[in-house]
Amino acid sequence: MDTLEKSRILFVCTVNRMRSATAAKIYESDIRFDVQSAGTDSSAATVINRSLLEWANCIVVMEKHHRNFIRARYPDIYNTKKIVCLYIPDEYDFMQEELILLLKKRFEEVFGKGLT
Repeated sequence: MDTLEKSRILFVCTVNRMRSATAAKIYESDIRFDVQSAGTDSSAATVINRSLLEWANCIVVMEKHHRNFIRARYPDIYNTKKIVCLYIPDEYDFMQEELILLLKKRFEEVFGKGLT
């Protein structure tokens, strides 16, 4: 698959160390996607910004408050980009088996419904 055909997915959580970082790690070699991850908190490993949001075809947030953050700070992007919530609480460690299984299950469900 040509890189231009890949869906560009931005995974978002709070500090970009556990949930979104795990999601990016497990999908980084998936031929369907180009992935990046970011966090909404100023202490995040990669702080969410306009260029990351503009890069993405679809933004995948872990909790509703991450979507609300994007709506408040970047209303134009909120109104024009597909943003989906996986409803995964902040109670997992990076690459924890339960988190990997939950991310794959929920992400594949929304992707199967026409995420991008």
